[in-house]
Amino acid sequence: MNEPTAVPLPAGTVPDPAAASARVDTVIASSAAPSAASRTSYGSLWRGVPRELGFLLLTMPIAIIGLSVLWSLFWTGIGTIVIYVGFFIVLATFYTARAFGVVELTRLDWAGRPAIPRPVWEDDRPRTFWRILFGPWANGHYWLYLLHGVIVNPIVSVITWSITVTWASVALGGLTGWIWLGFIPNGTRDFFLSRVVADAVFRTHSTFDPAVGDAVLYLIAGVLFAATLPFVTRALTLLHHAVARGLLGAWPSEALQREIADLSAQRGAAVAAEDQSLRRLERDLHDGPQQRLIRLQMDIAAAERKLSDDPEAAASLLAEARKQAGDTLEELHALSRGFAPPILQDRGLGAAVDSLAARSTVPVTVESTLEPGERFSPEVERNAYYVLAELAANLAKHSGATAGRLVLERTVDAAGDPWLSVWLTDNGRGGAVIVPGHGLSGLVERVHGLRGELLVDSPEGGPTVIGARLPLA
Repeated sequence: MNEPTAVPLPAGTVPDPAAASARVDTVIASSAAPSAASRTSYGSLWRGVPRELGFLLLTMPIAIIGLSVLWSLFWTGIGTIVIYVGFFIVLATFYTARAFGVVELTRLDWAGRPAIPRPVWEDDRPRTFWRILFGPWANGHYWLYLLHGVIVNPIVSVITWSITVTWASVALGGLTGWIWLGFIPNGTRDFFLSRVVADAVFRTHSTFDPAVGDAVLYLIAGVLFAATLPFVTRALTLLHHAVARGLLGAWPSEALQREIADLSAQRGAAVAAEDQSLRRLERDLHDGPQQRLIRLQMDIAAAERKLSDDPEAAASLLAEARKQAGDTLEELHALSRGFAPPILQDRGLGAAVDSLAARSTVPVTVESTLEPGERFSPEVERNAYYVLAELAANLAKHSGATAGRLVLERTVDAAGDPWLSVWLTDNGRGGAVIVPGHGLSGLVERVHGLRGELLVDSPEGGPTVIGARLPLA
């Protein structure tokens, strides 16, 4: 991924959150779902014709080449397997079939069809020589790719290629027949298709010029075939897509295994994030309130000793102890803000973020598309607030910014699932990176535990855009 180009901003200005959000959206390649009109309109079908024609016209040559190569390798391997050489030739056949299958999937992607989930070719076990040697024999995907390359794809490709060539030829020839028909000598020709059609329809002997009749008939056929060409190319491409999904795509069980692995990783990330938060809280309590309480205890003990002999000194020590108690209370209050302040539980995320911005030492504005009083699940609100509180703290400590913006928005992805997006943008020096075990990595683990994602766009020189997207479904 190329590093984003830093755009200098005038002092005191903050990047527009909509533009910043759009810039980061390009990182995650998220796009809105296409409208129903764009999916089904006749114009959209025509826009896909060039790519679909390119896919279909190349289908049979590629399929015939694959058939020749794979059959030759496979049967050569079977015939020489008794001398062990065939074992390696069949192994090469598996990998060659896999290559042809990948080409087919790539061509379908290029033709504009939805991406087909790729198979899991290898698990997490170590890659050894024996696993490379015997793995394809026990992997059903290799056999399905071989079946696709030597039987299914050649048969389907011959049919679809023939229909495509015929349909496109009739459409092109009919629409241009008025140009080239006049250059074809009729000679002693006595068969004209237009005369046969007219005689069959009107049940009488036609008297019109059959050459002109053929030109008109060809034009009508050309118009009809051209008008239906987008439907034919789309249907034939969908046929190849369905075959590839059944033979070349991942199995549902593999998707379930990936889902289980993702859930395990997310659970581990959530546990790690909580553990990191507890360790930081322990460190903060040890370095701050605990030291103040020790000093408070020592001041009170000293005041008790001086109370009878030197009341004025005891009063001074008690005043200092009272100040220490107040500072300790303030520090404990500051620590509690990193968790769930009462305003978050009582009035929701919007009010809590407003309060967070008001306490920031760097001027921060809040922009929100949420409805007033809109509430989410406790874990989403708590983690969204934690992310923004941590980002606001980093803004004050490390960014060198003079202004910032906190953005809250509810979005819907291409699949129709709702997300809560929270962003912090600033005009600081930039250069924020995710380093394992430090700073932003804890936020990554926390957000990943909710099946969300943390996005960082912070080129050197700024501006910085950091945000989290949390699923609401």
